[in-house]
Amino acid sequence: MRVHININLLGSCVLTLLVVSYAAWLVFKPEVARFEKAIVADSVVYLPYPARITNMSVEEAILLRRSIREYTSDPVKIEHLAMILWAAYGVTDPKWGFRASPSAGATYPLEVYVVIGESGVLVREGEYLKAGVYKYDVHKHLLTLIKTGDLRGDLADAALGQKWVREAPVSIVVCAVFERTVSRYGERGRVRYVPMEVGHLGQNVYLMATALGYGAVVVGAFYDDGVQLVISAKPEEIPMYIIPIGVPTKPPRTSFEDIWGYIEARRSG
Repeated sequence: MRVHININLLGSCVLTLLVVSYAAWLVFKPEVARFEKAIVADSVVYLPYPARITNMSVEEAILLRRSIREYTSDPVKIEHLAMILWAAYGVTDPKWGFRASPSAGATYPLEVYVVIGESGVLVREGEYLKAGVYKYDVHKHLLTLIKTGDLRGDLADAALGQKWVREAPVSIVVCAVFERTVSRYGERGRVRYVPMEVGHLGQNVYLMATALGYGAVVVGAFYDDGVQLVISAKPEEIPMYIIPIGVPTKPPRTSFEDIWGYIEARRSG
């Protein structure tokens, strides 16, 4: 007995199966489906969408968070930089535009720049972001190129010669436009609320960087005008933090069992 196979019908069935499978994947794995690759177009870098990409819990990230000042020569992956920037100040509420870091009265006084060294950010195998200074657009989740060149040395000079600023493949520079908050809360906004918000952002950077396998350190010792000049900040954008980020040469090795032992020793002492 001969069996005749309708090739057209078979192809149609296979295509239907693929379409249904892909649709189901979109439903059950939307964070994966929308995690696009970066698109680099002249002076704009469209970052990969925020998504759940780490396997580390919040508890573990807090446990392993350290101020790391020594890095390997490895670059930061662009999808990881995208997540660190989103965790710092990205939008987490599409209705109101609220962000990852809390802000007094949702005045959002901070601006985020990124200083990238030569071969500092890996886009894909053999391709790196152009060295230079970029500014993060929180609403469009993209980077705009401000100026080109490996300016890590200039940034380190403005930061009193701190070598970790010079050696890290990436440094985030956080600036504050005080008037956004001061106009609503007066001097209390200047001396309390804005500095608090810088701290909120810095801790988010620490935790996301840790969860992704990087080390970071917040730096506050620098000449404000020198940093402004390096990143071409606007006059009203006052530098508050430099945060170098890179792969640590010595990742922290601590367990919760170690913490239990520490606590027990002090309870019994």
